[in-house]
Amino acid sequence: MNFNNLNQLYRSVIMDHYKNPRNKGIIEDGDYTVDMNNPTCGDRIHLTLNVEDNVIKDAKFDGEGCSISMSSASMMTEVIKGKTIEEALEVSDEFSKMMLGEDYNVTDDMGDIEALNGVNQFPARIKCATLTWKALERGVKADVE
Repeated sequence: MNFNNLNQLYRSVIMDHYKNPRNKGIIEDGDYTVDMNNPTCGDRIHLTLNVEDNVIKDAKFDGEGCSISMSSASMMTEVIKGKTIEEALEVSDEFSKMMLGEDYNVTDDMGDIEALNGVNQFPARIKCATLTWKALERGVKADVE
């Protein structure tokens, strides 16, 4: 597959998550609730998680923003369900490396996340892609440390 075809595939995956978001909504009485925004672009995220025995049983997001931020939220909630908090934070760390253009480990359980790889070519959009991931970190890190 050449670069243009791969680029087009990634773009269609991003748009699919934007137009058909997975896990959009709110978990009433979630174990973790985090609200964050990106004032530069106007993205707003409300992330809720249900965690049982250190495993993320459910993850939902609500909010509004650009296609990058909303598709990233959709992808993230798909990927972290069923993972321990530590595993979810490891994926978050790999995602951060990808966004910074650093070497990162691609694992089979990263889902569609790699479709956002090209975002690191547009520094202004990195905050859009990482907003939900920062919300995840902010929500659960206090319990991990």
